[in-house]
Amino acid sequence: MEILFTAFDSFRRRELKLMGRTSVWMFPIYGMAVLIGPVHSLIQKFPLLLRGMIYSTGFFFVEFLSGSFLKKRGLCPWDYSRAKSNIGGVIRLDYAPFWMAAGLLFERILTGGKEKRSP
Repeated sequence: MEILFTAFDSFRRRELKLMGRTSVWMFPIYGMAVLIGPVHSLIQKFPLLLRGMIYSTGFFFVEFLSGSFLKKRGLCPWDYSRAKSNIGGVIRLDYAPFWMAAGLLFERILTGGKEKRSP
C-alpha cells in the first residue's frame, strides 16, 4: 500500500513513471499488522466509525513509537516535519482517514468480508 501511495504522489507531480518507494525498515513496522486480528476480536461489535478510529489510533501509536526510535538513530525513512498537522515529524494527523480506511480494509480482508454473528 505504501508503494501505491507514494506512486500516487508521483502521479500528482506528473511523473508518469509512477515510482513508488519504501524502506526495509518498514517491514517490521508493517509486521505489527498481526495485531489487527486480536484487536478486531475485541472490537468487532463496535460501530464502524469507532472501529476505524481505534485502528487509526493504533496505527498512529505504532508510527509514532517506531518513527521516534528510528529518527533518534538517523534512520527514519519518512519526515513529516513540513506538514502542518505533524507531531514530532513522525506522524501526520491529516492521515487519520487513510489509517481508518486501511484498518477497516484489513479487517474486511481478515474476516473475508463477513462479520461474526452471535447465535
